Amino acid sequence: MLDISGLQILHEDNHLIAVNKPAGWLVQGDATGDTPLVEYVKTYIKIRYKKPGDVFLGVIHRLDRPVSGVVVFARTSKALSRMNALFQKREITKTYYAITAERPNPIKGHLTHYILKDKSKNVAKAYDKIGNRTKDAKKSDLEYELIGEVGSLHLLKINPLTGRPHQIRVQLSAIACPIWGDIKYGFRKPNRDGSIHLHCRSLSFEHPVKKEPVLIEADVPNEQIWNEFKL
Repeated sequence: MLDISGLQILHEDNHLIAVNKPAGWLVQGDATGDTPLVEYVKTYIKIRYKKPGDVFLGVIHRLDRPVSGVVVFARTSKALSRMNALFQKREITKTYYAITAERPNPIKGHLTHYILKDKSKNVAKAYDKIGNRTKDAKKSDLEYELIGEVGSLHLLKINPLTGRPHQIRVQLSAIACPIWGDIKYGFRKPNRDGSIHLHCRSLSFEHPVKKEPVLIEADVPNEQIWNEFKL
């Protein structure tokens, strides 16, 4: 049985369950064979509700492994299909926090790039426009704002309007503001634990079944660099 003592549940009802994913955890299994978050949440449900058989849990969206924050799962097939539709129609409001060493210029803005991912290398690149070699790139939009500064640290609030692979990471890198610890996208050195300082702070949406507004928030990791901003 998996140890679920470290699982932080943020929201739970008959159709949805949300957790605060620690940096370094996979959301869904991959070639590493490491146990993903979805299996820990299934174990939690199995224990809490004394379910003898298999537990249904639908993966709606993902966070990159080194990223922390809100992840929502579906507990029913109805919720899964409806939440997938909300994401596809961009009816989910997503808010992230990121720490950078560089101050963005301007300090508030809207970024539009065309992102092309190299799946073989698991890396993406942002282009200002589509060309012959980048015809498969996907338009990517986000809004950002500088909301805090402590010494050489800069705290940005980001609202991605699209959901492309590595979008926030590659778009901030494209304006010379790589995320702290993100050596894949230009930061000068990694964090010791392999994390990056990008956190999904909140998701808000209309509940897929109850049709009520839902706001799910996750505290930032209890680490010195985050604590500098007293969030």
